[in-house]
Amino acid sequence: MANDESGQEKVIIVGAGPVGALAALYAASRGDNVEIYELRGDLRDPSTTPLNFTKSINLALSERGINSMRHANRNGLLDEVLSETIPMHGRMIHGQGKDGKLYEEPQKYDAKGRYIRAVDRAVLNKRLLDHLEQMPNVTLYFNHKLTGADFNKNIAWFEQRNIVKTDHAQNPTGDRSVKSEPDRPKEITVDFDLLIGADGAHSASRYHLMKFARMTYQQEYIDTLWCEFHIKPRATDGSFLISPNHLHIWPGGSFMFIAIPSLDGSFTCTLFAPASYFASLAASPQAELVSSFARSFPGVCPELIPPEELQKQFTDNPHLPLISIKCTPYHYRSSVVILGDAAHAMVPFYGQGMNAGLEDVRVLFDFMDAHDVYSNSPKLATSRKERREGALNAYTSERTPDAAAINNLALRNYEEMRSGVKSPVYRMRKWLEETINIYLPNLGWSTQYSRVSFENQRYSELERATARQGKIIISTVGLGFLGITGFTIFGLFQTHYRRR
Repeated sequence: MANDESGQEKVIIVGAGPVGALAALYAASRGDNVEIYELRGDLRDPSTTPLNFTKSINLALSERGINSMRHANRNGLLDEVLSETIPMHGRMIHGQGKDGKLYEEPQKYDAKGRYIRAVDRAVLNKRLLDHLEQMPNVTLYFNHKLTGADFNKNIAWFEQRNIVKTDHAQNPTGDRSVKSEPDRPKEITVDFDLLIGADGAHSASRYHLMKFARMTYQQEYIDTLWCEFHIKPRATDGSFLISPNHLHIWPGGSFMFIAIPSLDGSFTCTLFAPASYFASLAASPQAELVSSFARSFPGVCPELIPPEELQKQFTDNPHLPLISIKCTPYHYRSSVVILGDAAHAMVPFYGQGMNAGLEDVRVLFDFMDAHDVYSNSPKLATSRKERREGALNAYTSERTPDAAAINNLALRNYEEMRSGVKSPVYRMRKWLEETINIYLPNLGWSTQYSRVSFENQRYSELERATARQGKIIISTVGLGFLGITGFTIFGLFQTHYRRR
């Protein structure tokens, strides 16, 4: 902990994923002594098993995440990350016409040509952790499980799991306070000035925070499971079998199949469907899986995934649930704050889970700076602890409605992706909003997707702005329809009157 008002403070981060790693970079760049505690082994080690037991996760990186890394004060970080991404300029909608021919329909994300990027989560995590290792005031502790915390006394307890590599330079034990019993993991006691919890949807940090803060908590599992599939590169030359610059969607009404490109020429794919659909496929003969894909996702099997591979991947890969979490407050006094999925886990249908978590980091430290948490000026009337509590209060107040907004938008976007992308109404509204944005830019109109993915406007504000646009469109179209109808009726009336 801090030795005096002007000294460095000790910040511990629970969770070494992208959000926790970025939070550590922000804190360390401001002079804090930072310790990161991660439940799993070194996330850069290929043998480390992800918590969801999937082989790989490709994510969509957009402006909010990029902007947050841009402000991390690490030369070269953003360039390194972006060099290992693939631009995705829009969606590619797959289907089959009435004549039986397969078709692909590209839909640009943005009228101005802006795009999102496909990024491998492990590669992004590696870049962030590599930068942390270069900082002298950062220490990484892997295979450490948070087991308890007292946020009044600013003490946390961790189990040092037995599988820890004791010769690993990033797992020092030193002369730390350790309690142990035979055949039990060692328990260490850690003090801190601030604990930042970035340990995911099933957060231990949030669990212990609930014992101190009067937290309102809502958790929902939607009736959709997901399973990962893999499209291999072309066998002859290792190239992509389909366009690498699109997010590919096979909409199926109540379910969908998507594919996101990887740097090695492959695609990470995901089947999203109701639990009953998975159950019916699991209970059916293996041939039913192939025929079901042929009906619902034409062009996937055997064109992209051979039947035997499709069956193997469906059987071997787990069928996992999707959780949505809302809670508030995100902090307790000046001692603890939670970020990312620990604070607001959301379904993945807007590609904003990681981006929102990275933005949490930027917003949190913007408030810390605005409240002079890192100022050593003797003219300040309050202590650093009091200023930090004010910053955490402001963070919770602003971020709670924003997290609720993107959580709701993500749920609604599932319907758009699985069926709305083929709707004439959806296409008409998208065209109208983009046309107004291009030719009447002073009106400030933009599609909801562009506001979410290519701007840094608060989620709650863009949700209201998009709703206003929708009402104007409906009113305008309604008035136009009434005008046309009225004119037609008037013409028919005149014609009838003259005939008399």
